[in-house]
Amino acid sequence: MIIVTGATGQLGRQIVERLLTRVPADQVGVSVRDPQKAQAFADQGIRVRQGSFTDAASLAHAFEGASQVLIVSVDKMGEEAVRQHRAAIDGAVAAGTRRILYTSHMGAGASSRFQPCRDHAATEDALRDSGVPFTSLRNGFYAASAVQFLGHAMRSGEVSLPADGPVSWTAHADLADAAAVILADEGRFDGPTPPLTAAQALTFDDIARIATDVTDVTGRAITRSTAPDDRFRQQLVGRGVPAEAADQLLGIFAASRAGEFAAVDPTLATLLGREPITLSAVLRKELSDNDGH
Repeated sequence: MIIVTGATGQLGRQIVERLLTRVPADQVGVSVRDPQKAQAFADQGIRVRQGSFTDAASLAHAFEGASQVLIVSVDKMGEEAVRQHRAAIDGAVAAGTRRILYTSHMGAGASSRFQPCRDHAATEDALRDSGVPFTSLRNGFYAASAVQFLGHAMRSGEVSLPADGPVSWTAHADLADAAAVILADEGRFDGPTPPLTAAQALTFDDIARIATDVTDVTGRAITRSTAPDDRFRQQLVGRGVPAEAADQLLGIFAASRAGEFAAVDPTLATLLGREPITLSAVLRKELSDNDGH
């Protein structure tokens, strides 16, 4: 029995869908906060149980009989994130699972300039301390984040962001495929994987050029201007973004300037058996989806 947490989220849902192409549905279970949102999985024969990283008793039930548990990292930061991840690890250990898998991040490290990477490093330490074999999926930076940073630029023609460095923007779909491959081939990686990245590391100068290419139908060029860190932070806070969250967003740019997300590695392509999805393809799909709305 392979248990996937967070299976109603963007990454977790796709992992379960891809896993079903590799293992029978009766060997897959999901642990979700709201089972009603996972009804489509239950209809396919997947075991759906309520589980919360803040409720140890629920995890004992959700993880019952698990041979592997994939912990999808929570949408929190700092000590709260690490506390919840530790609770999930403890639950998996108590359930007698043979292997714990975890969605970590490229550049995970205690000295990272990006808070979530420090949280991932602390979680990996907890995995090492658990005494159970583990696999930490060092996922590339989500390409969806690059799309979000572009924001209104596809309409306005300008993207104004802090100075950055190259980032290996990687598609959710590829990372979900890779996680399914690794779950179906238990023990393929022990400990942290190599960085699971797309084939290119791109700056926002590069992305502006790519965005211009994919908007060739409208004929609008996308220009990239550099906003000083403090002004960018003030603009975020002025739009109602909490100060702590604004600082974390700035951390992405500080970390990328330091080269923390610049690695490009062939492991993801090897797992997929094909080249990873390009950022250009991600942007084209985003434009197509928006046009459809």
